[in-house]
Amino acid sequence: MNPTFEHLLARAEQLITRIEAVLPQPLAAPDWDAVAWRYRKRGGRQGVWEAVRHLSVMRLDDLQEIDGQKEKIRRNTEQFVDGKPANNVLLTGARGTGKSSLIKACLNAYAPRGLRLIEVDKGDLTDLPDIVELVSTRPEKFVVFCDDLSFEDGEPGYKALKSILDGSVAAATPNVLIYATSNRRHLLPEHMKDNLTYTRGEDGEIHPGEVVEEKISLSERFGLWVSFYPFSQEEYLTIAGQWLSSFGLNAEQIAAARAEALVWALERGSRSGRVAYQFARDYAGRHGHG
Repeated sequence: MNPTFEHLLARAEQLITRIEAVLPQPLAAPDWDAVAWRYRKRGGRQGVWEAVRHLSVMRLDDLQEIDGQKEKIRRNTEQFVDGKPANNVLLTGARGTGKSSLIKACLNAYAPRGLRLIEVDKGDLTDLPDIVELVSTRPEKFVVFCDDLSFEDGEPGYKALKSILDGSVAAATPNVLIYATSNRRHLLPEHMKDNLTYTRGEDGEIHPGEVVEEKISLSERFGLWVSFYPFSQEEYLTIAGQWLSSFGLNAEQIAAARAEALVWALERGSRSGRVAYQFARDYAGRHGHG
């Protein structure tokens, strides 16, 4: 064979290899023995499923003072696992009140019955159709978990999620639901200038303009809204006491810790469940428990 031709052929093969490396590839199947995964893209490359090897040990009974919210999520998740109709869920409200913990606790409760969780960052939501396609034939039930979800105007993940919530996921894959948490009820920033788009109809009623309608349209596509609120002082102390009990402190020791728990919350400017848990870990550790 002509040496020049051999050289050109080798160069062509190298070029083809490089092109194939940058072309989109079908998602590789993950380790199906895992219970939870993180879907990640690194450096703009093909997305990968990373199995979560160390799951949170959070239980539903560990979460106090959110009984109403807990029952809604538990009921919806149970319907889903049982193969009954269930809704995509948006959990909104004050930070540290148990939104993410509640989803993790549900995973622990229902994993033995086939529930699985895929955590997806908002920047990777454009890949959601591929993720759903990969799990569509599996026997398990999958919750796509988007934590701390919020969008700025024009982000690509916003329209991708909106399109999926319109029904394509639920209709094509009954084994997939989306659970999202956010501090914003409508997932997009709200500005004073948005109020200028309101109009008054002939009947005298005020109607939202296109800007406002667009900002509420995504959250409206979640079938179930669950709202969380800041805790009162007594609710905060109850949660702190529950966590102290889980670390082995008795009722007398828990009562003695109340004053320090209040100071801890005051220093952090928050009486959230997260702050209560952090206090309990610190207090139990300093007093030789846990």
